[in-house]
Amino acid sequence: MTEPPKRGDATETPGSRLRWEDWLGGAVLALLALITFANVLARYFTNQSFAWTEEISVSLMVVLTLVAAGAAVARDRHIRIELFFGKGSPARQRRLALLSAAATLLAFALLAALGGRLAWDDYQYEVTSPGIGVPQWWYTAGLPVFALAVAARALQLFVRLWRRA
Repeated sequence: MTEPPKRGDATETPGSRLRWEDWLGGAVLALLALITFANVLARYFTNQSFAWTEEISVSLMVVLTLVAAGAAVARDRHIRIELFFGKGSPARQRRLALLSAAATLLAFALLAALGGRLAWDDYQYEVTSPGIGVPQWWYTAGLPVFALAVAARALQLFVRLWRRA
């Protein structure tokens, strides 16, 4: 009988602690903090804020959310209901882990497809951002890219869980 997958160990391999998601997430978070701090200083000293900070900040928060989602999936740390997962036979736990990874893969693949369509529409119809006036696809193009990265991590997790049988 196989041992049930333990939370967080499905992808732990030697040297895998520093993933690209960790570095990119840290850089995006630092940039977001810097932009927000600059805007706070500008408002404090001039009573006016930078118009571009809100647009850039929202875009960076979307990127940060997707990068963090990829890191969580890679580590098998996504949200689950432990009451259902932890109680039951090892075979049931394995099936639930596989179902969870497959559902994550499907959800983020769908998000990538719909995000790609949104970015294409923004490009095709030359939509500009409301604050700065730059092409809106500059912001929306990251959505399908990072959603595909999360889907790829979910596929990796699914394969690792499957091979554990």
